[in-house]
Amino acid sequence: MAAEPHPRLSEEEYLRLERESEVRHEYLAGEIVAMVGASKDHNRIVTSTSFALYAQLRRRPCDLFSNGMRVRVSLSGLYAYPDLTVVCGDPLFFEEDANTLLNPTVIIEVLSPSTEGYDRGKKFQHYRGLRSLKEYLLISQDTYHIDHFVRQGEIGWLLTEYDGPAATLDLASIDCTLALADVYEKVDLPS
Repeated sequence: MAAEPHPRLSEEEYLRLERESEVRHEYLAGEIVAMVGASKDHNRIVTSTSFALYAQLRRRPCDLFSNGMRVRVSLSGLYAYPDLTVVCGDPLFFEEDANTLLNPTVIIEVLSPSTEGYDRGKKFQHYRGLRSLKEYLLISQDTYHIDHFVRQGEIGWLLTEYDGPAATLDLASIDCTLALADVYEKVDLPS
């Protein structure tokens, strides 16, 4: 027996659903995907990274948002919920209720086995359409490893990889530093 096709949603229908739903969904071209829960280590990495960045940003004109802040990529129509988002300067929002950010400076995703391919591939392709985006971090949750992408001009991105608990990376666009030892605090990983 064939599965019943899901009706395609308009952008307005999606936004209405999100306001009423207890479950968050990403949206692209009429299709929605429910966001599933995260592992203990995933949550620890998000919390530790958030804490490390907030300590550096708290007295600056930047906002740090956790995975509850939706980001809209106007060029492609993607609505997504990054694990962490930083915007410096005045945040621009799509709706009056300020739940959809349009101009992130940095986006951070913690990789899960079920989403790693998407986060590295199609999702990053969409994110690159955000003219405001300067840096994109992909944080592994099972080893000390961060992929750090930095925008180079209009069309290029430079990848630098950081490995091991002694590594430290600079987020130049927001004038912050992240030590992998801090990012992976309380996560049980081999040294």
